[in-house]
Amino acid sequence: MVIAKAWVLKKHFEGLPKTSDFDLKNIELPNLKDGGEQRPMLLESVFLSVDPYMRPYSRRLMKEGDIMIGTQVARIVESKNPAFTVGAFVVGDKGWRTHFISDGKDLQLLPSSWPESLPKSLALGTVGMPGLTAYFGLLEVCKMKPGETVLVNAAAGAVGSVVGQLAKIGGCKVIGCAGSDDKVAYLKKIGFDEAFNYKTVKSLDEALREASPDGYDCFFDNVGGEFASVAINQMKKYGRIAVCGAISQYNDSVPQKGPYVQIPMIFKELQMEGFIVSRWNNRREEGLQALLKWVVEGKVKYHEEVTEGFENMPMAFIGMLKGENLGKAVVKV
Repeated sequence: MVIAKAWVLKKHFEGLPKTSDFDLKNIELPNLKDGGEQRPMLLESVFLSVDPYMRPYSRRLMKEGDIMIGTQVARIVESKNPAFTVGAFVVGDKGWRTHFISDGKDLQLLPSSWPESLPKSLALGTVGMPGLTAYFGLLEVCKMKPGETVLVNAAAGAVGSVVGQLAKIGGCKVIGCAGSDDKVAYLKKIGFDEAFNYKTVKSLDEALREASPDGYDCFFDNVGGEFASVAINQMKKYGRIAVCGAISQYNDSVPQKGPYVQIPMIFKELQMEGFIVSRWNNRREEGLQALLKWVVEGKVKYHEEVTEGFENMPMAFIGMLKGENLGKAVVKV
């Protein structure tokens, strides 16, 4: 018998989440049974992800007392399922828990071409959902073309850092912004053409104009709010905007009132499209193989902010929402 630990949502978030909004529970898991159609497995989480989407989705999908939503890389400890061997690693959406039982239908094995030298945690970041978000957002929503200029905000985060590098691979000029000088230095290190700290510039409008006087063909928006309102006015004619996230608004108790987008959209004939990466689940393997290849070749670099200890999940989540992470934020159990 295994006792699993799990973080539950004790209280729906008001503003920025607090550690008191979570509760750590022990859950007794039954022993696996032989036979039957279930073919169960026992898995232990090795790395868990903390992501911005958890903030708005917790209100939409969860009730108080539910286990926090989220994804993990897990190792198979015991298996009654011939398709999954003990010791294999999988990715699953099983929430913030240390152990769980599954029949395997909702799990994905790590790609067989995964090199031993590559951290398994990358399956939660650059070679996982955030990387796929960058890949499909750029190719299918922004429809970037060689020679174009791409703008990305929250550029040192899990998604933004991949967006910039994929745009460079695609032959584009890339401008990124982030919230600290260290993050700006990182963006330049991984190949961004221009980068600036939006917290220290005198005028966001001027900083964007200086970085690309001719404007922007593609804007990959992870932030929303004031940044998006300013940036939309600097799009080129027929520009495309991929709306991926709105982290500047997730913790607002009162919705922001912003400028209206219709006039620049009409006169510049812009396309603006919101998207969720699950739209391309049928092409998941294509995206993962491309990302894995680029990482192995050194064309896409990565950085992970690793928090040690399952007991520190809430702290890692809150820190990520505050922008304390460089690259992908993960928790090592």
